[in-house]
Amino acid sequence: MISKGKSKILLAGAVIPAAGKGSRFGEKKQFKLLKGAPLLNHVLMPFLQSDLIYEIVVVVPEEQVQQIERQVRSTPETKNIRVVPGGERRQDSVSNGVKVLSNQCKMVCIHDAVRPFVTKDMINDTIKGCGKYDGAIIATQAQDTIKRVQNLRIKETINRSEIWQAQTPQSFQREKLKEALESADRDGVTGSDEAFLLERIGYYVSVVEGTSDNIKITTPEDWFVAEAIWEERYG
Repeated sequence: MISKGKSKILLAGAVIPAAGKGSRFGEKKQFKLLKGAPLLNHVLMPFLQSDLIYEIVVVVPEEQVQQIERQVRSTPETKNIRVVPGGERRQDSVSNGVKVLSNQCKMVCIHDAVRPFVTKDMINDTIKGCGKYDGAIIATQAQDTIKRVQNLRIKETINRSEIWQAQTPQSFQREKLKEALESADRDGVTGSDEAFLLERIGYYVSVVEGTSDNIKITTPEDWFVAEAIWEERYG
């Protein structure tokens, strides 16, 4: 647990949405074994190691809650880990996770269950970013020339120095995230990430530069890339 000397302003709860169906992958890859352990377990480790994370909520398909509860018991029990059922959309699952966080968690750190190379520094840097802004996300600057295309015709070349590719973790002040989720629900808006939901109601979200190997595993090809990154990192 967090030591008593830590400022309460930095206490964050982690929400790991893991309720995806894996339609593009062909199976629920968040539970697939990577180097002998479920992908989800690899994702959890940096959150267990971060001294800015107070507790963790994993959001999974309703029929798998008990199974995943047993699975996460194999991780070091340095923090409370809860497993709750997800919703129809990602933001519904995130909302379910936020609702069960302890009152001590004044901020929320959200991370994809299929990004296994997140680091403790990424987590901590986004949480610290909430001290100055309403939220902070990991992102990488675009490396390729970006074109806006309509009907297979180039309409515009966009200045790539202004283009960043959003990743996770994404951390937000809890009450502002809750407001953004509720507003989106009322307005029937589905966001591609939580940062968008805060942006649309006027909150300010900053960027923390990430790395290209913080990949999101979406396709079978991505799995092979993840195995290669793992070999390079850990042998």
